[in-house]
Amino acid sequence: MTTACPACAVSPADYQKAGSSGAPTHQLYLPTIHCASCIRTVENTLNALPGIDAARVNLSQRRVAVTASYGADPTPWIEALAGVGFEAHEADLADTTDTRDRDILMRLGVAGFAMMNVMLLSVAVWSGAADATRDLFHWISGAIAIPAAMFSAQPFFQNAWSALKARRVNMDVPISLAILLALGLSVYETSMSGKHAYFDAALSLTFFLLAGRVLDQRMRKAARSAAEDLAALEPRRAIVLRDDSRESVSVSDLAIGDDIWLAAGARVPVEARLATGMVEVDRSLLTGESDPIVIAAGDTLYSGDVTLTGPITATVTTVGEDTMLRSIMQLVARAEGAKSRYSGLADRAARAYVPIVHITAFAAFVVWMIMTGDFRLSMNVAVATLIITCPCALGLAVPAVAAAATGGLFRRGLLVKSDTALERLASIDTVVFDKTGTLTRPTLTAPDALNADAQAVLKALAIQSDHPLSKSLAKTLRDIAPAKLSHITEIAGTGIQANYQGQTVRLGRGDWLGSEAATAFQYGETYPLRVTEHLLPGATEGIRALEDMGLNIHVLTGDNAAKADALGRELGIETVVADVDPREKLAYIEGLQAKGQRVLMVGDGLNDVAALTAADAAISPGTALEASRSAADVVLVSGRIESVAEAVKAAKLAHRLIEQNFAFAAAYNVVAIPLAVCGFASPLLAALAMSTSSITVTLNALRAR
Repeated sequence: MTTACPACAVSPADYQKAGSSGAPTHQLYLPTIHCASCIRTVENTLNALPGIDAARVNLSQRRVAVTASYGADPTPWIEALAGVGFEAHEADLADTTDTRDRDILMRLGVAGFAMMNVMLLSVAVWSGAADATRDLFHWISGAIAIPAAMFSAQPFFQNAWSALKARRVNMDVPISLAILLALGLSVYETSMSGKHAYFDAALSLTFFLLAGRVLDQRMRKAARSAAEDLAALEPRRAIVLRDDSRESVSVSDLAIGDDIWLAAGARVPVEARLATGMVEVDRSLLTGESDPIVIAAGDTLYSGDVTLTGPITATVTTVGEDTMLRSIMQLVARAEGAKSRYSGLADRAARAYVPIVHITAFAAFVVWMIMTGDFRLSMNVAVATLIITCPCALGLAVPAVAAAATGGLFRRGLLVKSDTALERLASIDTVVFDKTGTLTRPTLTAPDALNADAQAVLKALAIQSDHPLSKSLAKTLRDIAPAKLSHITEIAGTGIQANYQGQTVRLGRGDWLGSEAATAFQYGETYPLRVTEHLLPGATEGIRALEDMGLNIHVLTGDNAAKADALGRELGIETVVADVDPREKLAYIEGLQAKGQRVLMVGDGLNDVAALTAADAAISPGTALEASRSAADVVLVSGRIESVAEAVKAAKLAHRLIEQNFAFAAAYNVVAIPLAVCGFASPLLAALAMSTSSITVTLNALRAR
C-alpha cells in the first residue's frame, strides 16, 4: 500500500529529464546585460567554448544558466565573457541581491538634480539674456552639467567601452556618443560666444535614459519574481546539534548526516529524516494541499515544509541543489527564461534590424551633410536615429510575457516545465482526460458500525500510510483524534500494523486480514472497508471552463463502459472511450492529430505516459507518478483539476500579448525611423521615445499575470 509521496510533485529527476540539454550545473550573474544583442553575444560566446553543452540567458534575472560537467571550472567562461565586454560572476540561485539597482538610482538622482538647476539657468537665456550674461550662464551650466553627466552616464560609458574593446557595437555606443556630442558641442558653442548650448539636453538625455532603465528593471522584477519568491522562502541558517549543544550555521554549510533542530513554525531548509516521534507539517508550498500532513519517525521532511508542532530533530539526507525547493526554483527559473519560436523570431529580427539601423543612421548623416553642410546637425540626426530605434522593445516582447505568465501560473499552483509549453498550450483545440486519478478518485470509507475508540485507531493507522486510499480514509475521519500507537510497521504491498493497548491492529489488503473485501481493518474483529469513486472537487467547473473556450473534451479510460458512461453523463461529456490500454490511448491521440487537431493530454498514471508524450501539450497532477510528471509540460502542484483551464487561458493570453508586443514594436519603428531621419527628433526626444517603448511593452506583458 505504498506509492510515491505527493510532495515529490517535481523531483530533481524531473528537472534532469526536462529539456534535451539537461539541468544547468552553473549560474553566472551578468550585471550589465540589458537587451537582445547582449543575450545573443553571451550565448554565442559560451556555446562556442569547449565543455559547455548549453548556455541560456535569463534577461529578467541577468543570469546565464550553463550546462556542463559538475566539476567544471567557470573561470575560463568568465574570462571569455570579459573578452567580449561582459562582467560575470558566479551566482547562487538563492542570491537575488542586486546593488547595481541602487547605484543606478543614485546616478538618476544626480542627473535629475543637475538637470533642474541647468534648466533654471537656461530659462534666463531663453528669456533674452545676451552677450556676457548669456556666456556666464552657459559656463555655469557647463560647470554643473559636465561632472554630473560624466558621473551619471557611467553605466552607458562602461558598457559602450566594453563593447568597443571587444570590437562590437551595442546600443550604449550611440547613447554615449549622443551625450558626449551634446556636451562637446555645448563647450565649443560657449567658448565661441554662440547663442545655443546643449548642456540641458545632455543632462535630460542622461536622466530619461536612466529613468527608462530603472523603470524597465522594476517592471522586469515584477514580472519575473516566481523564482525569487521561492528563494526568499529558503532559510539562510539552520541549528545543528553538536556534542549536545546547538550551533547556528549557514544552510550552505550543512552536510549529509548532520542532526538539525527545528522549532515549531520553522521552515525545513533541506531534506531530512525525522529522528524520533511525530510532527505535523504544512506542505502546501510543494503540494498545494492545505491540510496538515503527519510525519512519523523515519519519514522524510522536504525543504519548504513548515513544522506545525515541535521542537523536533532530524538528520540531513539531501543538501544543495538537489533539495526539493532548489529543484523547483531551477524549474521556475528555466521556465521564466523559456525561448519559444517567438523568441527565436525576436532574436532573428533584432540581428537583421540593428545593422539596418546603423546603415540608415550613416546614410542620414551623409545626406544631411550634403544638404546643409552642417556637421553638428547631421551628427545629431544620425545619433537620434540610432537612439530612437533601439531594439529593446523587440527584445523584451517575449521574455517579459514568458516571465509574467509562468510566474502568475506558479502562484496559482501550476509549474511550467517545458520551454515551449505556453506556445503549444495556446494552440490546442482538443483536451483528452484520463479518468481515474485525474477526474475521479477512489475513496475508502469506514463502516458505520465502528465505535469512537475503533475510529481513533483506524485514523491513526491511516495517517501512517502514504497510500492514496489511506489518505482518503484519513480525510473522512478528519474530525476524529488519532489514537496513540506503538511499534508501527508498514509491510510493502500489504498494509500497516501497530500495537494499541497490548493488541495488534492492522489496516490493509482484505486477504491479509482474512476478509473477502479488497481492503479491511482489524481491531479485535475484522471490518470490511468500502471503496467508492467520486469526482474530484472542481472537475465539473474545470470541464465547463474548457468548453466555454470552445475546446473539444474527450475522456479515455481503462475502466469498463458502465463506469465511463456514468462519468460522461455526470460531466456532460459526449466522447467517452472505455476499456482502452496504453497502446490504444496513444493511437487515439495520434488519430486526433492526424485529423489536424491540436491535443492536450491530462493524465497521471503509468498507462498515460505514452499519450502524454505524444500529445501536443501535456499536464499531470502533482500526485501523479514520476514518469507521468516527467512527460508533462505543466505540473498541477496544487492538485486542482480546474487549473487545467487556467493554464490554457493563461497560455492563450500570453500568445495574444506576444503578438501585440511584436505589433507595437513594428508600429513604433515604422513611425520613429522616418521622424528621426527627417530631423524631427532630437537626441532628447529620441531617448524619451526609446524608454517609453520598452516600458510600454513590459507593462503590456504584466497583463499575463
